[in-house]
Order: sequence, then structure tokens, then C-alpha cells
Amino acid sequence: MQIELSEEQRMLQQTCRDFAEKELKPHAAKWDEEKRFPKEIIPQLRDLGLMGVAVPEEWGGSDMDNIAYAVAMEEVSRGCASTGVIMSVNNSLYCDPVLRYGNDAQKERWLSPYASGQKLGCFGLTEPQAGSDAAAQKTMAVRDGEGWVLNGTKSWITNAPNADAALIFAMTEPDKGVKGISAFLVDHDNPGFEVSAPEQKMGIRAALSAGIFMEDCKVGPDSLLGNPGDGFKVAMSTLDGGRIGIAAQALGIAHAAIDAAKEYALERIAFGQPVADFQAIQFMMADMATRLEAARLLTYKAAWLKNQKVRHSKESAMAKVFASEAATFVTHRAQQIFGGNGYSVEYPVERHYRDARITEIYEGTSEIQRLVIATSLLREG
Repeated sequence: MQIELSEEQRMLQQTCRDFAEKELKPHAAKWDEEKRFPKEIIPQLRDLGLMGVAVPEEWGGSDMDNIAYAVAMEEVSRGCASTGVIMSVNNSLYCDPVLRYGNDAQKERWLSPYASGQKLGCFGLTEPQAGSDAAAQKTMAVRDGEGWVLNGTKSWITNAPNADAALIFAMTEPDKGVKGISAFLVDHDNPGFEVSAPEQKMGIRAALSAGIFMEDCKVGPDSLLGNPGDGFKVAMSTLDGGRIGIAAQALGIAHAAIDAAKEYALERIAFGQPVADFQAIQFMMADMATRLEAARLLTYKAAWLKNQKVRHSKESAMAKVFASEAATFVTHRAQQIFGGNGYSVEYPVERHYRDARITEIYEGTSEIQRLVIATSLLREG
């Protein structure tokens, strides 16, 4: 397994670190406070090749690998977790399944403009009654000549208010259960396709999430991604890769919290000396750094396995559950180091704490990750 970054990956890391420090970190708190999608930053993500990191150049991407993607995600999320998840959804949940399951005509229309950053995509799986139980889809798609008509509701869809297209999952043959779910690519300007007002959220508030409503939304035969009945397979394999992106987002949040805590501990004077001199603070910092490093190695391993094009469900789940819980642990400890100031919006750690919390929930809760891990272990010979 690759542990040391290649020269190309180190260059990408430094580029993203500089970008995050100059263009994201100074504005992240304001974007969060205003709950405003940072549309001005999307062209810069595009110019840096960060909207389709692992997509081949022929389809508009940067033609790098999944470790490079994890590296970029950590650095961008270190500057602004909201920007990180905007990027993650477009890369992991939209571009990746279109790349793997789409035909050339679909890639030309629904991949190239998105991987190149000209357009933005989203992923419509979650429904009001179908969160962790992704198989409980109520959205329906029925044949209409050669095309389909979609009716149903999706909820908590990140990027929905700002996206140009969505990957929508719908029941086409309800009597077949999960084998009756299909996947469709739907343009947001399609008649019968509406997006609700953004949800009011605890964290990552500049990455807008909203409901999607489809009423007699007609799509052509070219909208079907893969074959009828392939939807659940498309969704689950997509989430395997998406969990790598969220693990890397969690790394970035934790890394930012450690940066802030270190700076504060060296400057804050208590009892006549910097609080960094106290063993209690040093032990907290040591635990924070150790969990971050362990989470990073798990994330890189999952990304490396994805590079090998082998099954990585267990490893992606391990990376996601450990990294997300590490982010919560690290941001909690960072708040403790800040003391009362850590509870104030004047300091960044309260935002890091809020942002970290969602990483344990979306793209599969920690409980779902543990089910995936346990199931994989019990099936191994």
C-alpha cells in the first residue's frame, strides 16, 4: 500500500493548502454565518482541477488518483468544510457514478461539464422515510413511451439549490425490492423538477441542502444510468467512494481544529505561563494528533484500494467511521483547550465542532458503517 505521497500528490497538497489558506480560511466564518453558498469560489476550484480530480482528462477531469483526491479534500476542508463537501458531492457522488456507469453520450452531456467545473451536480438518494434504509425508496419512475416519468420527493440533498443536474434514484419495479430501483440523470431545469428552500442546519451552513420534488417529471431514455434495476448497486458502490471523501473532509476539519488549538495554547497565558506548558494540554494535543494520523492512514488505504479497482466497502466504512469520530473527538478537545473562548463565535473551534458533527451522519451514519464492517468481516473466509 502506498504511504508516502508522490511528487505530484505533494504538489497538489501544497497547491490546495495555499489556496485554502488564502482564499477559504479568511472567508469561511462569514460564509457560515450568512449561510451563503460561496459561488465565487467555484471558478477557482474549477481552475485548480478540483471538481473532477479522479476523472480522466478526456471527460474533463484532472486524471489523478483517489489518494490525490483525499489529499485535496483534506486541505480544502481544512480551510472551509462547506467548500469541501460541495467539492466532495460533485466528485464522489455525481461524477464518479456517471464515469463508471454512463455511456459515452451520457458522459459527454452529464460528466464533462461537471468534472471540468462548468456545472455542478448532486446526488438524490435520501427521502423523508429513506435515510439509513436506502432501499425504502418511494420515488417512482414509470415508462412513458421510450422515456420515463418521475414522481416523488428527495430530502437533505447537498448542492441541490445550486446544482445543474441530479442523479436520482427511483423505484421502477416495486415488486422486486432493491432490484427494482433504477438511477436517472435529471437536469434541474426539467419541467416538473423543483427544489425547495435550503434547510436550516447546525453546521456546514455554506453548503446548501434542500428537498427535491418531482411531479410528472418526464425524462428521455438517455437519462437512465446503467440498466433498469441497477440503481441500488449504483448507489451503494457510489457511497463506498463517497465515504472516502467524507473521511477526508473529517481529516480537514480535525486538522483545522488542531491548528487553532496549537496556536491558542502557545499564546494563551494562565498562571504565568503559556497553557501549552501544562501536561494536561500536552496530553490532549498528543491524543488529537494521534487520532488524526490514524484516521489519515485508514483513509489513504481505502483510497489506494479504490485505485486498484477492488472492493473496498469495509475499508471505506472503517475510514469514514474512524475519521468522523476522530473529528468529533479532536474538535471537542480543541474547545476544551480554548476554555470559555471555545464557545464563542469569535474563535473558529465552535464552527469546527459544528461542522464535524455531520460527518458522523451523512453518507451513512456511524451505525451503518459498523454494520458494513461487521457484515464484511462475517462473510470473509
